[in-house]
Amino acid sequence: MYTGAMHGHGIHHVNVKGSLYPTKAKSRRQMWDVKPSEMAVNTLNPIRAIVDGMKLTPNPEKPMIALSIGDPTVFGNLPTDKSVLQAMKDAIDSQKFNGYAPSVGYLKSRQAVANFYSCPEAPLEGEDVILTSGCSQAIELAISVLCNRGDNILVPCPGFSLYKTLAVSIGIEVKLYNLLPEKSWEADLQHMESLIDERTSCLIVTNPSNPCGSVFTKEHLEKILKVASKHCIPILADEIYTNMVFPGCSCPSIASLSSDVPVLSCGGLAKRWLVPGWRMGWILIHDRNNVFGSEIRQGLVKLSQRILGACSIVQGALESILNDTPQSFYSSTISFLKSNSEICFNKLCTVPGLNPVMPSGAMYLMVGIEMDHFPEFKNDVDFTERMVTEQSVFCLPASAFEYPNFFRIVVTVPEEMMVEACDRIQQFCKHYYRPPSRDSNDLDQ
Repeated sequence: MYTGAMHGHGIHHVNVKGSLYPTKAKSRRQMWDVKPSEMAVNTLNPIRAIVDGMKLTPNPEKPMIALSIGDPTVFGNLPTDKSVLQAMKDAIDSQKFNGYAPSVGYLKSRQAVANFYSCPEAPLEGEDVILTSGCSQAIELAISVLCNRGDNILVPCPGFSLYKTLAVSIGIEVKLYNLLPEKSWEADLQHMESLIDERTSCLIVTNPSNPCGSVFTKEHLEKILKVASKHCIPILADEIYTNMVFPGCSCPSIASLSSDVPVLSCGGLAKRWLVPGWRMGWILIHDRNNVFGSEIRQGLVKLSQRILGACSIVQGALESILNDTPQSFYSSTISFLKSNSEICFNKLCTVPGLNPVMPSGAMYLMVGIEMDHFPEFKNDVDFTERMVTEQSVFCLPASAFEYPNFFRIVVTVPEEMMVEACDRIQQFCKHYYRPPSRDSNDLDQ
């Protein structure tokens, strides 16, 4: 005898001899046909797409210097502080953090992050913090909670490639707003505003910037907020490099300047504490006038349950890491990054055909290539590929950030390697540089 009912998701539950068996509508495939999902097919990392297509064969007579990797731990010259390591050892030895944590993180750990970043202009409580598996997951959750398939987001150009990777994979269009190298990479606000339409669901602001190393002034951040306010668009603030700014610069969080624009601020331990492999990130929920309300918060909670949150041991160490890391550690890191940036900038400023842009923070420096003076090369990818072949120096072509005719230098390498790399870049450019011809000068007059 058949007794059964249709439940949600189109599954029949059929009672057969007293047992319940879920059965789907009958179908029989004639052959195997297993294909990757649309999401998998649409997931593309622009950096990998470019780098994997390059022929990177170093000159065997010169040791390789990779200025391409945004991992400050690669060369071993920038260890994290001893207090950070001790916090992790204590968390492990306590044996209190071996189980599952809540998907949004332990409340005590969330409160520690809230206390660390709270300020009168942008107060935070533990409930305003979602702990994530690195800043990358924080960005993924923020995009996922704000955007639907068919929506679009505004992304800086040049900008971190992961925004596009995450958005396009779930059917969200990416619109690139220009940053202006001649204005120390400020956003082109007119261009930004021209991209906005009724399906724009999020504005991403990266400050300090990867790949530019730029730091927006308070006044410029206020102008960005004015655009977002006018069009009622929430901001996703990628602030993983917050406080990693050179002396003389200030870097207020954009939420601390906002009176009416709600902000999801994404950050983490990776860069400032020099432990990117520990995968500890967070979202700071800065609501304004209850625009996010309970729905966005609850949406973030639900999305966090997809992978059950960040590493429990790092969560257990988080309060000590935030409270006990000495200021001297931060200052030492910044001093090193500034010194290397100045070495690189000052050297490359003297190289005909190159236009470096001095950074103000983070760990990157962008260099413009006057391609007209290097007719041997088709583009920045060709230029940087040949620099590997001949000089064993690898800089990331900025086409990976959808900004051709530039390349990015990571300034975390040991000082002697930075000096050597800049010398080799100079030799390379000197060999291939061609001055403007007289005919072209005559035509310009």
